[in-house]
Amino acid sequence: MPIKSALEIALERTKDLKADPKALAATEAKQEGKRLAGEYLADPAEVDFPKRLAAIAKEHREGARAGAFEVFTSRIQLPSSAIADPDAELGPVAAGLKALNVAPFGEKKIQDLFAQLTGFLKQYLEDAKKVDEAIRKQFAPRLKQKEQELSARMGRPMRLDPMNDPEFAAFYKQNVGQMKLQYQDALDRAKEDLAGLCGIKR
Repeated sequence: MPIKSALEIALERTKDLKADPKALAATEAKQEGKRLAGEYLADPAEVDFPKRLAAIAKEHREGARAGAFEVFTSRIQLPSSAIADPDAELGPVAAGLKALNVAPFGEKKIQDLFAQLTGFLKQYLEDAKKVDEAIRKQFAPRLKQKEQELSARMGRPMRLDPMNDPEFAAFYKQNVGQMKLQYQDALDRAKEDLAGLCGIKR
């Protein structure tokens, strides 16, 4: 009796399984929404997102809305550096989410939330800078001691990059991580609020 390969066994097990047409349609609708949101964000001036969304078949629209929401909210994240123009960056995202809105006075609420987000992200960058400076200042005496020990061993002046020092890197990661976590929690709550305004089940 020939030994069957793992692929042959897997194919035998799945040959009787039929893809659920509803699940496939839902996945395709979600992908369509993601594609549309991506096209719109790539060129907001040229893509009429509300019109294109309304043109999607009614039975696929809910899935498309969920896909678009996912793409829009993925753009709302903690910045790693200063945002040159938060309004230009987040404006199209806010406009896209307004088109998904289903709540009474939802557009106004979305606009207000984005106004708060702009200030929130600026505050995050300011706090990140302060935490960075405080950590480096606190660790400076320890780093100087390490440099002196290394210089004595090498017989010449040595300078250490604190980020290459495992002790500093661990200390830095722990403290910055705590601050990021607090801000990320607040950002996640804002996204939950947006999901409610847009009628998206999460």
